[in-house]
Amino acid sequence: MRTPLLAALLAITIAAPALADDALIARPEVQQYIGEIAASENMSRDKLDALFAQVELKPNIISILDRPSTSRPWHQFRGNFVNPVRIKAGARFWRANAETLAAVSARYGVSADVIVAILGAETNYGSNTGSFRVIDALTTVAFDYPRRADFFKKELTQFLLLAREEGVDPLSFKGSYAGAMGWPQFMPSSFRQYAVDWNGDHHRDIWNNADDAIASVANYLAAHGWEKDGPTMDVVNVNSDQVDALLADKFNLHYSVAELMAKGVTPLTEVDPKRQAVLFALDTEPDFTRYYLGYTNFYVITRYNKSTLYASAVLELASDIKAAYLNGEDLTGAAAKKPAPVKSSGSWGKPKR
Repeated sequence: MRTPLLAALLAITIAAPALADDALIARPEVQQYIGEIAASENMSRDKLDALFAQVELKPNIISILDRPSTSRPWHQFRGNFVNPVRIKAGARFWRANAETLAAVSARYGVSADVIVAILGAETNYGSNTGSFRVIDALTTVAFDYPRRADFFKKELTQFLLLAREEGVDPLSFKGSYAGAMGWPQFMPSSFRQYAVDWNGDHHRDIWNNADDAIASVANYLAAHGWEKDGPTMDVVNVNSDQVDALLADKFNLHYSVAELMAKGVTPLTEVDPKRQAVLFALDTEPDFTRYYLGYTNFYVITRYNKSTLYASAVLELASDIKAAYLNGEDLTGAAAKKPAPVKSSGSWGKPKR
């Protein structure tokens, strides 16, 4: 039987040192937020007060967010994701979860190698899912980082809802400094929309359960328009005075291949001229830029992470993992970790219907 949430929170209060920021719960904007979601989401205000009394603000997260962003060229970026260690680990993960990958791929139409590559790129197959308490991370940014406050307040609400839905202690979730969670690094809103309970244990456990993590990635890609067995990207030649304008539109499928060809883009392989595509460039060497067309499936990967570098790395990693798996290069070393039980800590009350 599940214990009421308040009892669980009181137990935490007794067992844990007083590390929370006492000033947080007294802040007017925090009290306003608690009052709003208590009313709109049918949650107990007393239980929310008890929960936020345990939240710890993390100033180091603000420092991380304030670091100047640096954009590395492809020839430097690539090695962080596409390397022998990650490739071999991906092939081992595939072999350890081959049955699930085959079933998930058949259900959603998403290639197994791409699913494995995304889990490898995000968390190295679950080995680095983040050490911050998710509620600490989300609350810190929601109330102490005005530039992203609106977005993170929405994600904080989504997190509280998913904790209620999953019946899991909201203080027990761990994730990245931005609140991304589990092997796929889903934000709470993505979790609620795309996470899958593949093994039927009534928990969408993307932290410990490979089956759920695999299916959740596939569901996300399928929901964003993945085309089964569709092409991803091709090398092209470019002879156009419009290249800068075309490159600036790198996250939108505004043109067909035929329209891009009319603008001076020449595919080096045969491709359906009616297919939608986007032009992008990679600095493959310090003084050399190569141009590519990305098709619908490439675009879908940029919905997971809005970066052509990321999508390119995922696809190259996927190809290398598939080759290693088929060649048996993974037959030494440990397999992926097995699912662990999910900690339940009581009900969050009834969701509004």
